[in-house]
Amino acid sequence: MLRHCLGIALGVSVLAAGGCTWMPESQFSAVQARFRRLSEQTDSQQSEIANLNAHRRSVEDQLIAAERELAALDKQNKANVQRLAVYEQERQALYRKLSGTGGRLPAGVSDQLAALARRYPFLNYDPQTGVGKLDTDVLFNTAEAQLLPDAKEMLTQFAGILRSPDAKGLRLMVVGHTDNERIKGPDVREEYPNNWHLSAGRALAVADFLRVCGVSETQMGVAGFGQYQPVAANNSGPERQKNRRVELFLVAPDVPVVGWTETLSTVYR
Repeated sequence: MLRHCLGIALGVSVLAAGGCTWMPESQFSAVQARFRRLSEQTDSQQSEIANLNAHRRSVEDQLIAAERELAALDKQNKANVQRLAVYEQERQALYRKLSGTGGRLPAGVSDQLAALARRYPFLNYDPQTGVGKLDTDVLFNTAEAQLLPDAKEMLTQFAGILRSPDAKGLRLMVVGHTDNERIKGPDVREEYPNNWHLSAGRALAVADFLRVCGVSETQMGVAGFGQYQPVAANNSGPERQKNRRVELFLVAPDVPVVGWTETLSTVYR
């Protein structure tokens, strides 16, 4: 179309300039050369426009895909938050149930544990349920189950409370938890193939240290839940840190405990 228009314009220019007078060959060649340059520029611009349109369509497709992925992630996140809320409700219901069975800790023991928690901020103690929660980032180095010095100091004092006359007959469940990060490094995975092993290994390290400190083996149980009982959403560093924990469930003799046959005698008759 542009070539056709230029040809018409060229003919009109010649006619307007002198009727049927012919244009000098040199001038005509120059006009033809200019016409070719304009045609080439037009072809180049049209090709560039086509490429830009193709790029625009590709970007639009990527944007649509990203929006869909974001919507799916948002939906999954909401589901995780709801699931976490259900877990928390179930946990609180269990705590209330345990507290309502007459299984509250002796006042002397509870007071000592509360005082211990004030001295060690990484120990969170709930006097209503007798549950203590320990931050594993303080207890252990990353992907390890060797207790750190501060942890040993606190657990030594904790063991002293368990050996006191007021704590006679109390049972202790030591429960390990992790975040949802995969175990990193072949050497570490050789010892802890997955988070089940790591959580159980950390709980066992705590229980074993308490045993060395004089707490009876028959008074303790050990469990590892891996990454499957989170208290936070695992979507950031601080949230994952909340899930890396060791819990100490200290319960009275009359509270049923899974795995302790004497607390569930009707099951084994």
